[in-house]
Amino acid sequence: MTYCYRCNMSFADDTPRCPGCGAETQPLPPTYMEHSNAISEGRGNALQGRGMPVRGKAERKEVVRVRGLYKKYSKKADWAVTNVTFSCREGEIVGLLGHNGAGKSTTLKCLEGMLPYEKGEIVIDGHDIKREPLAAKASMGFVTDNHAVFIKMTGMQYINFMADVYKVPTELRVKRLKALEQVFQLGDAINNLVSSYSHGMRQKVCMMGSLIHHPKLWILDEPMTGLDPRTMKAVQDFMHKYAAAGNTIIFSSHALNTVAKLCDRVVLIRKGQQINDINVKRIFALNPNFDFEEYFLKNERQD
Repeated sequence: MTYCYRCNMSFADDTPRCPGCGAETQPLPPTYMEHSNAISEGRGNALQGRGMPVRGKAERKEVVRVRGLYKKYSKKADWAVTNVTFSCREGEIVGLLGHNGAGKSTTLKCLEGMLPYEKGEIVIDGHDIKREPLAAKASMGFVTDNHAVFIKMTGMQYINFMADVYKVPTELRVKRLKALEQVFQLGDAINNLVSSYSHGMRQKVCMMGSLIHHPKLWILDEPMTGLDPRTMKAVQDFMHKYAAAGNTIIFSSHALNTVAKLCDRVVLIRKGQQINDINVKRIFALNPNFDFEEYFLKNERQD
């Protein structure tokens, strides 16, 4: 059999190009037969998707639905985002990938409710962001690309402020803060003014504040920038555990290795347009030697 990595579909051996997108197909690796046997016996879901149906667990709840999103910053400006459409379910880590100015941050800020948009639909945990903005925002935590926090507060005051906004009971916030401190390890600096923090420390306290209410959806814009290697590894481990607990994570990044390591799926955006929705886990299950960096550079080119 042959396979199209762009459309995530398999075909007969005599299909040199994908009928859907026209891309050149590639032979499936030997490991495919192992997965095929597992599917026929009702085990696992490594290949679940179009062209490869899998029986198994009930479909997980949809946490994010984006349909036909259009956004521009002024009437005379070009579209910053054009017809972006994707969804995310419980337990998924989904990456937004693209060049600088591709529309990743704009998409995330529309998701969070920071930016109005001209056309489309955004639903968060069953709540339309336009019709039910408070309910939708109560289900999410957002870390911006500039990691904005109130610098005249101490770290502790900022986290308590965020807990107050989301009405987190005192006993519960203390318990959650203790768990978050094990990940981010601000230590005694949590009692210092945020204005005295380094870039990485501000990023840590911003993440802690965005998680204090244990949101169903955690959104991060370039989350690893400025973090030291130890904290980066701790955050990555935390992201895996947080998603495994039934939550959903969406983040943008330029770090291809991080995306390949963390993500279940990647939404590729170029010049404001979504050009692919890649099932990373399925691709690596089919081909452990798949070169994600080469794939990205080939499909992300701006010409």
